[in-house]
Amino acid sequence: MQNIVIARPYEFVPPRGGALWPTLLRLWVPGHLRRTFGVTSIECRHVERLQASVDAGHGILLAPNHCRPYDPFAVDWLGRAVGRNLHIMAGWHLFMQSRLQRWLLPRAGVFSVYREGTDRESLKCAITILTEAKRPLVLFPEGVVSRHNDRLNPLMDGTALMARSAAKERAKSTPPGRVVVHPVAIRWVFDGDVDATLGPMLDDIERRLAWRPRPGLPLAERIRQVGAALLASKEVEVLGAASEGTFAERTVRLVERLLCPLEDEWLKGRHDGGVVARGKSLRAAIVPGLAQGDLDGPETARRWRQLEDIYLAQQFACYPAGYLDSPTPERLLETVERFEEDLTDNVRRIPGIRGFLYVGEAIDVAPERQRGVAGDPLMALLRERLESMLAASLAEHRPGAVLP
Repeated sequence: MQNIVIARPYEFVPPRGGALWPTLLRLWVPGHLRRTFGVTSIECRHVERLQASVDAGHGILLAPNHCRPYDPFAVDWLGRAVGRNLHIMAGWHLFMQSRLQRWLLPRAGVFSVYREGTDRESLKCAITILTEAKRPLVLFPEGVVSRHNDRLNPLMDGTALMARSAAKERAKSTPPGRVVVHPVAIRWVFDGDVDATLGPMLDDIERRLAWRPRPGLPLAERIRQVGAALLASKEVEVLGAASEGTFAERTVRLVERLLCPLEDEWLKGRHDGGVVARGKSLRAAIVPGLAQGDLDGPETARRWRQLEDIYLAQQFACYPAGYLDSPTPERLLETVERFEEDLTDNVRRIPGIRGFLYVGEAIDVAPERQRGVAGDPLMALLRERLESMLAASLAEHRPGAVLP
């Protein structure tokens, strides 16, 4: 399990507003992306839409999809294109990885959010950034890195809450100001040799499974068989035996077995929403006791096992059903990277990745939520726009492929 839960009292980390460090980091980031992740280039499309909002003085919220851990580095290319530094909301655990990271992130314009509970300081900071409209604010509405570029996770409603709260404040100004949301579709394209790249990765994974490497199998079939083995292994651990049914049916069954007992204990019954939202609610109930540090050893160990179960449920929920029915090079790569990350908590550098950022038309944020409709209209529109933009970018780079 990656170190995403910090068992200590939360302290909000605010952003710094200076321009020196963002300028210096922009010189460093391209080389870092190339050396660490294999990203060779990043291009921005339809920047004029964002430029129009900047010129109009709007409070701007950029809402990208989040399929890879280096998406925040890529989004800064939009700030470069319009001559603005950005503020980015990021999980508190990122600030706790090292002293250097905790020192550097705020100077890059990043501020923390506590995903294991209510964080009024972070909410207030985000609203202030949008109200003052000095820098665009970047918020990833999926809430987690999905590792699948062609499908969105459920979007978190906090995006709309922040945008509307800021819109209320800006509406009081003279003259009244506006807040807009720009959907941003991030598309990563792999230009390398997919067989030569994934073959060694699958060799290593198969050896971990005590298999002989099977380079003679078609790549997609080889990946499916590895995925089936990993799922069956966890079913035996959690359910006592491998189950029958489609991959999607078995994944849902495993996730429910992991989460439902915890929801019965901590939340008095199952909660609505996607697996990410359900996991967040559970962590908000479980982690505070750990952070206080006054639990005995057996209870501390029990709660950490429960957090591991939540993490496992989220891992399996990030394998979309039917994702390899039309296997593009990127979908094959994403799936094997997910295998490697789930097994080792790390992913090796993959050379030959290009990034494209597509800026969507501005969505005007009303100060009040529309009543009498199911769901949140702002989030529904944001999701519709992002899905449409991802489909268009897929058609551009992989003609004939369709969103799963």
